[in-house]
Amino acid sequence: MKTHRDLKVWQGSIELAVEIYKLVSTFPQEEKFGLSHQIRKAAISVPSNIAEGAARNSNREYKQFLYISLGSLSELETQLMISELLCYCENDEIPFEKVKIIRMQLCKLISFLKQKELTQ
Repeated sequence: MKTHRDLKVWQGSIELAVEIYKLVSTFPQEEKFGLSHQIRKAAISVPSNIAEGAARNSNREYKQFLYISLGSLSELETQLMISELLCYCENDEIPFEKVKIIRMQLCKLISFLKQKELTQ
């Protein structure tokens, strides 16, 4: 039986969270409880909600948690852009491409679950 651990989107979001933790460790110390804390929370929320949704009893609930992941991903992207504007990191350090890939994977999984509901 497959679990969330078998999903490429979950695996990629785990990798992203680790990358983000490494990136924000270079931020100024005064941001420890500010922006860097918010960024870490958003990064962790993405794979956590994918996992929680996959463990739910219905596709409807699963989709709801995937939408939460999608929201957290957008929040993360926004916070990373703010970090760049504040000169806490350079554009080439920010994994925007990985964010884009995870967004596409989440949208495809949501579409798949919607289609599955229509055929049931």
